Amino acid sequence: MIVSWRKKRRKSQSLLNGALVLSVSTLLVKIIGVIYKIPISNMMGAVGRGYFDSAYNLYIPIYTISNGGSSRCCFKKWCRSTWLSADTEMCVIDFFRVSAMAVLRFTGISGHGAFFLIFCISFMLFIAKTNEVIPAIIAITPSIFFCCMMSIYRGYYNGLRNMNPTAISQVIEAIGKMIFGIAAAKLTITYGYSQFESGAKVFGKVCATESEAMSAIYPYAAAAAAVGVTMGTVIGMIYMIIMHKAKGDGITRTEIVNSPRPVNSGAIAKTLVAIAIPVVTSSIIFSLTNLIDAITIQNRLDGVISNNLDLIKSIYATQIAEAHVLDADLKDFLYGAYTLSLDFKNLIPSITTTLGVSAIPALSAAYAVKDKHALKSSVESVLRVGMIISLASGIGDGVLAEPILRMFYENGKSAPAISIAAPIVAAYGYTIFLMAISQPMTNMLQAVGKANVPVKSLTVGAVVKVVANYIFIGIPSININGAVIGTVLCYLIVVIYNYIALIKATKVKVNLMSVVVKPLISSVLCGVAAYCAYGIFYKILPQRLFHGYSFANITATLIAVVAAIIVYIISMLLIGGLAKDDIIMMPKGEKLPKKLDKIWIYRVKYKGRLIKNGG
Repeated sequence: MIVSWRKKRRKSQSLLNGALVLSVSTLLVKIIGVIYKIPISNMMGAVGRGYFDSAYNLYIPIYTISNGGSSRCCFKKWCRSTWLSADTEMCVIDFFRVSAMAVLRFTGISGHGAFFLIFCISFMLFIAKTNEVIPAIIAITPSIFFCCMMSIYRGYYNGLRNMNPTAISQVIEAIGKMIFGIAAAKLTITYGYSQFESGAKVFGKVCATESEAMSAIYPYAAAAAAVGVTMGTVIGMIYMIIMHKAKGDGITRTEIVNSPRPVNSGAIAKTLVAIAIPVVTSSIIFSLTNLIDAITIQNRLDGVISNNLDLIKSIYATQIAEAHVLDADLKDFLYGAYTLSLDFKNLIPSITTTLGVSAIPALSAAYAVKDKHALKSSVESVLRVGMIISLASGIGDGVLAEPILRMFYENGKSAPAISIAAPIVAAYGYTIFLMAISQPMTNMLQAVGKANVPVKSLTVGAVVKVVANYIFIGIPSININGAVIGTVLCYLIVVIYNYIALIKATKVKVNLMSVVVKPLISSVLCGVAAYCAYGIFYKILPQRLFHGYSFANITATLIAVVAAIIVYIISMLLIGGLAKDDIIMMPKGEKLPKKLDKIWIYRVKYKGRLIKNGG
């Protein structure tokens, strides 16, 4: 029966195909998430956005815990050591069902309890002065239950190497979150404002001015947006249930009945939990950096503003006047401005995250047989592609930070916060490569049996971030910008620590010229092209508004992006910054070199010799 099962699995996706599917879905989810937050921010302003992100940053670590049992790394490690062996007497079908159910029941219960614990402790003790966030937390809490239920199916199908259901459910979840969140927030704001105009209380508060009315509306608008998150998980769960009922898993009842009995389910669950802990912990700590910001930033800002109110108001006098921000909402306004930058900060790492996943099979195999050439090729390819993507994108974000923000938020209630968010976006852009390669490094360390290393490095990094946030945010002249310093220091420590451990474990001597220097040179040229193109076209294009947005800014920004991409590609091809091994490492990448070899200018270095025109 195991042979029969393997034959069926050959018809399903390979590991790399699965990585490609998840890569595409992850990118789509992140893009949808950014699209979702643009109208939300424009409707609620920086204050309302701050409330929403406070609740959302609490939710994400628990969401990660709830999805921990579906980790493909956990399944892969167990399968490699158990059911792939010739003498196993365990039914793999029942294994996936029992293990997924067992682990996810545990993580679901603990995750739900942990969420309420964090809610009670964090918001009642640490940031009690931000009680306006509580409605959003209450609205988002039910999503944990539905997420756990959905993860049971995701973990099961991931174990079967069928990534389509997971990928589709993720996209459906994101779309549902966007549609319901935007609609609910719009209705809430409209209702609240109508109450103000009619002279009635606005959500129980008497409001004499429009500023006071909006201050009363924002907490409930944020809660309405959080309802969208819950509805997204509900829709995603419904899809998984319907899909499984309708199509099953491709395994017949006869095969299941005739398969050997599995080992004790308790033993399976115990083993999988032990494997999952370091993997899940790494993911949690990544999420905790945003949670740290949600707690420490507002806490520290509250003290700084209380002791230096006049100074802070003088620094942001123009922005406060434009946004009509009350003194009581000032810290939430600054935090909301900060969160505008996170949409761009998180997008690039979400793309590079899949690089490490794609490299796991090749890296694990090479490490097992001590193939030094394959180890070097895999490690360098992951790092190089990560740098190629992140350096160019990051420098582009840095150069075009304010134009990009204006393109999305210029005509919304978040417009006054653009000038505060722009330097933060730029700072994160220039250092985004640290965050972009940290997760691939984590995946590679897990592939070579060093899953405990990222846990240690991320723990140290998180501690450094807490301390840095406290110190730098506490300086009145720096205030909210101190969070950037804390984040950069955190990931700098993580990358250095993980890099040293990875080199020590694999004994690979990385070629820094090809991994760092060449991508950096091309990225700098890319940034120069973007800066020049924007400056030229913004001046010559007509300065008129299009639905409240600057036509010159939008057009010049798009032209600058295209110019930057062209310059970057040409420069990378000219200096040989992309190796054939890098392309092959990517999902479906084996087909691309043949096409690229036809381009006369394209040069690649492969196994020590220079190849041109396929020769």
